[in-house]
Amino acid sequence: MLQAVCLRGLLLLLVGRQVYTEEQCLKASIKSCDDCIKSGPGCAWCKDLNFTKTGEQEAARCDTAASLKIKGCSADGIVNPKNDFLKISDKPLVAGSNPVQMQPQEIELNLRPGLPQTFQLKFQRAKGYPVDLYYLMDLSYSMKDDLENVKQLGNNLLTELTRITGEARIGFGSFVDKTLLPYTDTNEAKLQRPCPDKNEPCQPAFGFQHVLSLTNDGDMFRNLVSKQHISGNLDPPEGSLDAIMQVAACVNNIGWGNSTRLLVLATDDGFHMAGDGKLAAILEPNKETCELVNNMYSKSNLWDYPSVGQIARKLEEQNIQPIFAVTKKLETVYTELSKLIPKSAVGVLSEDSSNIVNLIVEAYNNLTSEIIMAHEALPDFISVKYSSNCIGGENLSDKGKCENVNIGKEVTFDVTVTVDKCIESQSFLIGPLGFSEKLKVNVQTRCKCECDDSSEPQSHCKFHGRIICGSCSCDSDYIGQHCECIRGQKDEASLKAQCRKDNGTECEGNGDCLCGRCHCHTTDGGGNFYGEFCECDDEHCEKYNNKQCADHGKCKCGTCECDQGYEGTACQCPKSDTECKNDNSICHERGKCMCNRCECGRGYKAPYCKTCPTCQSPCKESRSCVECLAFGTGLFEKNCSIACGHLKHTMADKLFSNDCRERDKEGCLMYYVMSEQLGFDKYFVSVLKDRECPEGPNIAAIVGGSLAGVALIGLLILLIVKALLYASDLREWKRFEKDRKHEKTSGTNPLFQNATTTVQNPTFSGDS
Repeated sequence: MLQAVCLRGLLLLLVGRQVYTEEQCLKASIKSCDDCIKSGPGCAWCKDLNFTKTGEQEAARCDTAASLKIKGCSADGIVNPKNDFLKISDKPLVAGSNPVQMQPQEIELNLRPGLPQTFQLKFQRAKGYPVDLYYLMDLSYSMKDDLENVKQLGNNLLTELTRITGEARIGFGSFVDKTLLPYTDTNEAKLQRPCPDKNEPCQPAFGFQHVLSLTNDGDMFRNLVSKQHISGNLDPPEGSLDAIMQVAACVNNIGWGNSTRLLVLATDDGFHMAGDGKLAAILEPNKETCELVNNMYSKSNLWDYPSVGQIARKLEEQNIQPIFAVTKKLETVYTELSKLIPKSAVGVLSEDSSNIVNLIVEAYNNLTSEIIMAHEALPDFISVKYSSNCIGGENLSDKGKCENVNIGKEVTFDVTVTVDKCIESQSFLIGPLGFSEKLKVNVQTRCKCECDDSSEPQSHCKFHGRIICGSCSCDSDYIGQHCECIRGQKDEASLKAQCRKDNGTECEGNGDCLCGRCHCHTTDGGGNFYGEFCECDDEHCEKYNNKQCADHGKCKCGTCECDQGYEGTACQCPKSDTECKNDNSICHERGKCMCNRCECGRGYKAPYCKTCPTCQSPCKESRSCVECLAFGTGLFEKNCSIACGHLKHTMADKLFSNDCRERDKEGCLMYYVMSEQLGFDKYFVSVLKDRECPEGPNIAAIVGGSLAGVALIGLLILLIVKALLYASDLREWKRFEKDRKHEKTSGTNPLFQNATTTVQNPTFSGDS
């Protein structure tokens, strides 16, 4: 038990840290101590005089208590309101005629917004606590045999319940369905006598009728029920939800008392629900009010059937626990219905309902031994969580639960109440479902600082204002940190310079510079600009699905601060790293997992930041480290462990690959293989033990080889020249031979010509 209590306490502490983190103070538009403590439970205010520097915003007084101490605020100067808890009514648990089953009965909470308050609520089932049982029976024709057994039910059921509780009452009502088509035959004769057997007693068709208010007179129950007759309708589903709503709503008619309230529904068919009324042109929804006229449901043919949600809400509101006594074929249907209605049970009737007494007693024991603590009429902005260490209990759920709670056994619930924002005084109720006793919780919020300030003008404020929690509240004609400036003074050049961030726009264009300090404007959305230079607002953060911060975070100075369990620039992603994990690491430690995707650094690529296509081979830049690690020489030999701590190495006799081939300081070739490890620039290096170092030069061989080479080259040149000359001569000879073959021979020298001589006497005339 001690371990369980300690574990519960530890859990509450951890949960409290999730809601209330003193390490955080999210400041926004802070102008006073009241603004500060409204910002969150982690915010405190320093009221020490002269805590802020000249020109510094008063928002500097608002921070976590730890930060304020570091900044020099005195312990007495820190204003940090806590929760107040007060018991107004705290009667002890007692049994008897006026039992008290829950303690305390009324409390008052004065809560700081965001700061949870946990208190203990005790419950003990008192022996002799009265029981009211209303028996609601389906009187459609198929229940004919069951009615005969129910007529004998009264005294037996009262006897069994009285034996368990000491005091019990019983009542009776019946139902069939709406008297409209298609539910009931509307022929006038059929409405008056809907039973198929004309010789059998039969009552007219009806929706719901209240027969007997709750009484401890078993004989009266038997007499009135014995006068009931079977009726009938057309379709199998019945109007049971109509009847349940009237039994729950008509508290005075039924006679419900300060007791355990049980409603037994006995039927062999299903039920109509909201929307089915359209089949009979009934469009008006059920209004959840009592409409009994002469003990008959008057709105049966005017209002639609109620929904399951309406039934569940009304039963919980009136602390009525339903027991569905149904036939075997409908067990599954009503089991599913029971899951939607807290504190309900299902029992299977025999063919003629002869087992009804045992069924009701067993269901009563199961229902009353299960304690479900819940709240009702919970105001807006207030949340309630429950935890317990009992059987069936859950930690911090919307409802507290304990199972197998016997009469006289005390169980304890830890109730945690949190207010999200400053509200007017409110109250709500907490109590176990099915029991009328409730704890009344009155809630107020602590949103004002209590600093015991004087109303007289102070010298700290130049006698032009008074001090409120360490800050000067100036008279109307003065402004400034110490009310040192008169409004509208002309020489403000030096003061205005203090309102410019990085020599930019005065107060970023979002405020007015008064006496060297920015007084911020209101944003278009009705919020405030804030910050030393009015550079922040909480209305312009990234949106997702047209919702700022995806409705999963708060906008702070243009950046989304996500709720627990969400991440992303717009808080659009549930936190998860399942898609970022590979080789037992997240993003290979080379990036961060955001929105279940790796955001890699330094050129590494998604999905796991495993490869870097643009990264250069590390072989060359690592050669000096490899040399000093493997061979103890080189550039880093004196500080190898420091300079090369990012490498781990091993020596190998043989490498299966030669990824890296680099020369050391002495010119020797080193062979090594580098495998990248998690993170940046971390490698495991396998180095070949033997290096390849160059040998000294052979002069004789070099000289001999050189001379032989020169002679050989000269000989080759001579041979080439000789070959070229021979080829030229051979080509001319062949041309000469070709010309000779084409020569024509006549025996005469073609070059020879006969001599010719002509002699003429110049005096000879030719006459004889």
